[in-house]
Amino acid sequence: MSATQAASDDVLIARIAQGDRLAMQVLYGRHHVRVYRFGLRLVRDEQVAEDLISEVFLDVWRQAGKFEGRSAVSTWLLAITRFKALSSLRRRKDAELDDEAANAIEDTSDDPETVVQKKDTGDTLRRCLTGLSAEHREIVDLVYYHEKSVEDVAEIVGIPENTVKTRLFYARKKLAELLKAAGVERGWP
Repeated sequence: MSATQAASDDVLIARIAQGDRLAMQVLYGRHHVRVYRFGLRLVRDEQVAEDLISEVFLDVWRQAGKFEGRSAVSTWLLAITRFKALSSLRRRKDAELDDEAANAIEDTSDDPETVVQKKDTGDTLRRCLTGLSAEHREIVDLVYYHEKSVEDVAEIVGIPENTVKTRLFYARKKLAELLKAAGVERGWP
């Protein structure tokens, strides 16, 4: 994100705090895809991710006046998304299948041999990412897919920067092992 866009995001938030609906539409248009994709990676349910978008931007509308500008607007949006997603997951936990029932469901995805035959590194990478713990996957997602700094990730996730660095180190190490096992010799960039 350019410095100009970040500055204009701050202006949009200030206008939203004053009740400017057009500013809200512009902010939504600029960030809803990012919010959706991040939410979807956390909740793994398209309908829930769609609902998250509504909740996040409703919060932005209500809370714009409280935005202090200590972080980029995009970082603030992802932090709200993460909080809403985790709350949603906690609510759904009671209604989800237990581990035994989940393990009994047949995995219809391609096996590693088929993935290698396709030689689709992007697909292989996405599959290998699912082999990481939720904590590691979240860090990789924010750093590499959302291009957030370690400082921003620490703020979004609510952990110290050194913890972000440690999780990123171990996530990259595990991902390299998973990629190698899937036949991709060249590990993490």
